[in-house]
Amino acid sequence: MAVELHTPEGMFQPVPYHHVATATGTRQVHVAGQIARDADGRSIAPGDLAGQVEQALRNVARGLAGAGAGFADVVRLRFFVTQWHPDRYGDLLAGIDRVADELGLPQPWPPVSLIGVEILFEPDVLVEIEAYAVLD
Repeated sequence: MAVELHTPEGMFQPVPYHHVATATGTRQVHVAGQIARDADGRSIAPGDLAGQVEQALRNVARGLAGAGAGFADVVRLRFFVTQWHPDRYGDLLAGIDRVADELGLPQPWPPVSLIGVEILFEPDVLVEIEAYAVLD
């Protein structure tokens, strides 16, 4: 496997992700920010953060698979969430939990960032997810 996930001693715990990913390999996969749209561009789960997280993660999985990768190859996930407030954390986690087994999300996750933004490119988009993977 090209990716090793770990959390060195002394780093903040508990968190649902590893702090560090080490990767070897020459083939990188960069999945552009994915949102809650189906293949026809229709909005999925308007107004529902958990539902949008589910669909966006499914789209990330499709992007990874299209390059011959999966979540086991991911070295970083980055979430952008509109109007972020800690009260929304439960909805974010619910969306992840609903698809974790289906998509093979590792536990703990690879290094992840959550960035609160005022607005994304369209007003109904609540979350956008980017993924970076390394393959041999």
